[in-house]
Amino acid sequence: MMAWRVNHLRRSAIVAAVVAFAALPVGEASAYIGPGAGFAFLSSFLILLSSLLLAVFFLLTWPFRALLRWLRSRKSYRKAAVERLVIVGLDGLDPDLCEQLLAQGRLPHLARLRASGTFTKLQTTFPPISPVAWSSFSTGINPGRHNIYDFLTRDPRTYMLKLSSAEIAGPARHLSIGKYKIPLGKPRCTLLRKSQPFWKLLGQHGIFSTVLRVPITFPPEQFYGVQLSAMCVPDLRGTQGSFTWYTTKVESDAEHTGGTRILLQPDGNRIVSSLPGPRNPITKAGEELKAPFSLTLHDESQTADLQIGDSTIRLRQGAYSDWVTISFKAGLGVKVSGIARFYLKSVSPHVSLYVSPINIDPERPAIPISHPLVYSIYLSKLLGKFSTLGLAEDTWALNERILDEDSFLSQCSLIHEERERMFFSALSKTRRGVCACVFDMTDRVQHMFYRFNDQDHPATAGLDVERYRRVIPEMYEQMDGLVGRVMQQLDERTVLMVMSDHGFKSFRKGVNLNAWLRREGYLALKPGVDGKAWPQDVDWSRTRAFSIGLNGLYLNLKGREAKGLVQPGEEATALKRELIQKLTGLPDEENGEVAIRELFDAQSIYSGPYRDNAPDLLVGYNAGYRVSWDSVIGKVHGPIFEENRKSWSGDHCIDPRLVPGVLFCNRPITAANPAIIDIAPTVLMLFGVDVPAYMDGKPLMACQSKT
Repeated sequence: MMAWRVNHLRRSAIVAAVVAFAALPVGEASAYIGPGAGFAFLSSFLILLSSLLLAVFFLLTWPFRALLRWLRSRKSYRKAAVERLVIVGLDGLDPDLCEQLLAQGRLPHLARLRASGTFTKLQTTFPPISPVAWSSFSTGINPGRHNIYDFLTRDPRTYMLKLSSAEIAGPARHLSIGKYKIPLGKPRCTLLRKSQPFWKLLGQHGIFSTVLRVPITFPPEQFYGVQLSAMCVPDLRGTQGSFTWYTTKVESDAEHTGGTRILLQPDGNRIVSSLPGPRNPITKAGEELKAPFSLTLHDESQTADLQIGDSTIRLRQGAYSDWVTISFKAGLGVKVSGIARFYLKSVSPHVSLYVSPINIDPERPAIPISHPLVYSIYLSKLLGKFSTLGLAEDTWALNERILDEDSFLSQCSLIHEERERMFFSALSKTRRGVCACVFDMTDRVQHMFYRFNDQDHPATAGLDVERYRRVIPEMYEQMDGLVGRVMQQLDERTVLMVMSDHGFKSFRKGVNLNAWLRREGYLALKPGVDGKAWPQDVDWSRTRAFSIGLNGLYLNLKGREAKGLVQPGEEATALKRELIQKLTGLPDEENGEVAIRELFDAQSIYSGPYRDNAPDLLVGYNAGYRVSWDSVIGKVHGPIFEENRKSWSGDHCIDPRLVPGVLFCNRPITAANPAIIDIAPTVLMLFGVDVPAYMDGKPLMACQSKT
């Protein structure tokens, strides 16, 4: 009886929260590479209790809030030039490829936008990396003001890598009871991006925004609107996406970047194993939680029955399962819930089973992934389970050949379909204000399939080049169809922007900057080490410069780095000048091509209070080149130049002048050389909100209010 009451309370809490949220006028009243920091959890009870309290609050205060919003909305739009702005972000959409396909007549809806309004290249940020560019998109400022320079940065105290956009830590206090440590408080989630996004500024003037999956919105901020976070939302294990790979085949190399390989031991047609989960948040040992499961194999039908928790799922070879809810029992009645997809690659002669990264369950979020908290619950109840991981498409599983090209594309399509359902539902409800959504498939597919459109790429050996050459152009046609369906729902009072944060180029060769720095005497290793372990192998007493991340190079600066060697001031300036001279125009030793077009001093590029947090030097690689995989995470070993044979074969982390984004709009753009940093002030101006003086961007069009 007690268990029934607890379950009934849980169900009632969720239903009450969803009903209360659904009753809110969503816009009606006023018309986003490596493991993350350690993970910590709110218990299911706290999440549900919070949802229940929010639901009660919404229900009791809804009439008063609706009246206040109605009164406020009468003034909010008086200066506005538009009723609604719709922003469709197509991450990585390339202007050169758009022009080529437009000329071939393959993008009819984007052609209509060009004819009636604008099609132009959109300057990106330096560096042209998604977290940097989308941060400038939302805030209208350069990285020196918003503090995001890369996916990764270094801790100057330890030289260790860390996520640049968010910090996640456990509660500050715990109650110790035997082997348990009971959290007294909630996890601390901190967004490291500074300044305010345009939707928060709009909300301060009574203008509602729906913001779906725009990068660098985790943890979510409070504002007048709703938001689902994106890039840098971790998986349930606290990483940026770790798959699990099960197989009965014994392999000599069982290590996989981006995931874990587990050897299966069949017992007849049955296999018993477990799915590794997060660390136990309530025990002192913090042991890894596991979810037991079994597989019953059916060779003739090439299927398997998966038994996990209370669920039995029929898996079919070559097909993804629906989202499966996975519960990890931590003890003391505490459970942590996640969701994953299972992909049965083969039943015989070897069993091969892929499990996607375990996403945070949107119905039972272990940490906040939306604003308000109940929004992800509402979306899940309305539209079904959906991916919540910031980088949801599992590019590393394809890099490691756990997934093949077809299964990766299927995964991308499933995620894209979820995003479309979410977006069109929001579009129908957001009748005034802003409705913005970023779609990632354009970026992920180009990263992984660019090699098939580059005849000189080394990563196509043994693959059907002709078959996959069509993938990227056909995806652009698919996005054109998406834009066409959006245009059907617009009226003359709505502005539509279709945009990207950067373009794309081939990535044929990697440059190991740390290997170059070592050869030239700027970086030293300890005796007897190979440089594979960062930062342990580095002799910091003899190192003046080092590289981590995608475009950054740092000085080992005294007073800033823990073991700094280079004196600030004249010595640091001279060293930067020397490195700029040597690395600008750096030739590829094998073919003589220029690998690095230019090295830039960050102090001359950025302005603002966080400029000193930037890398000291920024590398502008040439098309065809990028920092090597090892150099991203600080490794020093290996050659300076090496062929990129991974499926990840297209990139944009190069000289930003080579990879601008795109902007289509159903209104004329009057400004010359538009940039992504100009979008935020343009949005504010469209709604009659004064552009703050601190914004670096400028409005792109001349607007007059409706009155």
